[in-house]
Amino acid sequence: MQTSPAFGQADLSNCERELIHLAGSVQPHGVLLVVDDAYRILQASANCGPILGRPANELLGQSLSTFGGDLDLTVARLAHEPELERHAPVSCTLQCHGAPAAFEGGLSRVPGVGLMIEIEPLAGQVETVNLSRDVLLTQVAEATNRLSNAPTLGVLADATVKCVRDMTGYDRVMVYRFDPEGHGKIIAESRHPRLESLLGHHYPSTDIPQRARELYLRNRVRVLVDVYYEPSLLVPRQLPGLGELDMSQSYLRSMSPLHLQYLQNMGVTATLVVSLVREGRLWGLIACHHYAPRNLRFGVRAAVELISEVMATRIAGIENYAQAQVAILVRRLERRLLEATSTEGDWRHALLRQPGMLLQPLDATGAALFHDGEIQAIGEVPSTPELRALREWVDGRLSDGLFSSHAVARDEPSFGALTSTASGVLAVRLSASRPDYLMWFRKEQLLTVTWAGDPHKPMVGNDPLELSPRRSFAAWSEIVRGTAAPWTTAELALARAIGLALVDIILQVHAVRLLVAEHQLGQVRRTVAGSSEPVVIADAAGRLLMANEALLKLAQRPSLAAPEPLATLADLARIFADGDLARHKLRDLLAVHVSWRGEHLLARTNAEAVPVGVRAEAVSGADGRVLGFIVILLDLSAKRRAAAARRQLEQSLMLAARTAAALEPGRLTEQEVDVVISTIVTNASLAAMDIADGAVDAGVAPMLEELDASTRRAALLYQRIRST
Repeated sequence: MQTSPAFGQADLSNCERELIHLAGSVQPHGVLLVVDDAYRILQASANCGPILGRPANELLGQSLSTFGGDLDLTVARLAHEPELERHAPVSCTLQCHGAPAAFEGGLSRVPGVGLMIEIEPLAGQVETVNLSRDVLLTQVAEATNRLSNAPTLGVLADATVKCVRDMTGYDRVMVYRFDPEGHGKIIAESRHPRLESLLGHHYPSTDIPQRARELYLRNRVRVLVDVYYEPSLLVPRQLPGLGELDMSQSYLRSMSPLHLQYLQNMGVTATLVVSLVREGRLWGLIACHHYAPRNLRFGVRAAVELISEVMATRIAGIENYAQAQVAILVRRLERRLLEATSTEGDWRHALLRQPGMLLQPLDATGAALFHDGEIQAIGEVPSTPELRALREWVDGRLSDGLFSSHAVARDEPSFGALTSTASGVLAVRLSASRPDYLMWFRKEQLLTVTWAGDPHKPMVGNDPLELSPRRSFAAWSEIVRGTAAPWTTAELALARAIGLALVDIILQVHAVRLLVAEHQLGQVRRTVAGSSEPVVIADAAGRLLMANEALLKLAQRPSLAAPEPLATLADLARIFADGDLARHKLRDLLAVHVSWRGEHLLARTNAEAVPVGVRAEAVSGADGRVLGFIVILLDLSAKRRAAAARRQLEQSLMLAARTAAALEPGRLTEQEVDVVISTIVTNASLAAMDIADGAVDAGVAPMLEELDASTRRAALLYQRIRST
């Protein structure tokens, strides 16, 4: 059984599980206080004595009013804000060593405990970056404009590191992007001329343990003032009756000794790390290094976080545009295949007739179609026996109908002979009942990877403190064989979209064949019944021949016979909320063969009605006579949710656009300040438009909701900056 080592007790063999959120100490440039709902002090950091003039053990049980000043009033005013899962900014004055002293910091809620107060004296001992309100607003406006106009990820990352370094003055600022395996790569860098470049260097996923990545999602700005600090312990070590304090939201929280050793080995003294979050996942980091102790005023921290939000929104816009182009390409392909099916009777020839149409969008060197027991291939592909072996291997490794690997021989050594044609494999499943696939291949591509130090030798000696992070970060290159260029997120999305389009085409073809060829009924029935699209088929007299499991599941019916029998096309009206309208449409379909298309509500016995798209039409044979009818339903819940999310986003954009308030005399002009909110709104609007151009599926609403949350966060951060 694996155990989670306590904070400071981990080594490289178990650092993934180190309880870094239970640090029990803070960086000494600020103090931490935990208070209950009556604002009595339950826990305090040991450095309260030198900073506040009151030893921590004497503060326990005391009210915040014991400090004098206005901390108690400030906390009482902020305590009921709904956003306290994130820091609310605190600015206050305390009586320290017999004299008033100014502090700033943050207030957050610890569930089941109370409030956590973290404050830092403005007159600190460490060099602190502080910018006037006007300068900060000007730099934020310029950065927002530059980032919002970036056409590519490369230009966006370069602009980000330049803006952040200009604002903070760190010796080195980098944008660090994660790949699907968790490894990081520096894709942009701005540095002092005396420093060697790290641009393009790779870092193994083990450099940032999973638990640390989770905390980066919850606490998006982390400042390390001095890597050589002496931690200030919490007093008492545990909260009475509650155990150790969860410091996940603490920005003063001590960092793991392993991480500090890692930075010391790099020669880094101070850091700033800001999370870049995309669709709820850690896309990358803005990482800043300094070679002397360094701190930031909270207004500057908020400005950097705002820049990260603008960058994340722009990333969404750039990547969503690529996905919108994917949707356009797939629609063109679908039209071509449907035309071929109607004119030639077989979509497969049209799919493979022009190899470039299938290979170039995915940068593939070959492709193979496995369908109806046959294999058809284009480009450079393995032999037929090898293709069959690949299909069998892939069949057991699908994830949601998709498989991808850029190093098949590494994943399965028995395929070592395939590297010349199929080092990379991308496959989509085309049938739920048979091993039908469309596969793309990439041949081997020798790759030189430059790591920041040897990633295979992170340990030195046997002492846990000696085996921690590697000591050399000199560029270490290796030539990687047996691999192809990795499949990008956009390519995976395109493959999935092509697969879904083919599944839809195959369903339509099989539905027609079901009426034309009785001898193929068994095989075709399994294909239709296993489809993810709800479908009903009736004969020429309107008698229902079948309804697949997807339809029964959508309608929440155990069968066509229960709870009330559905025997004819007219009976199908019972499953719609507006039965009279459905009955009229179905009668026209049956009597005069008028197609029925539209959006309606599907009634369900024990649940809320579900919106569906209806596509019902008559199917005619070669002699013009009607052979029967097909009714296909499409669950529109995701579309409706996306529409609601889009309306909410529009309201947030309108609200954000009205946040620019009247300015004090002598400040920036209203036009200059308004450009910040304007560019934030424009940036989010463009990203939303690109999302709207793509296919509406279950992923659209979360993307719009993320844009809404990001826009509101950016507006809130801007308001806080302006109020400093």
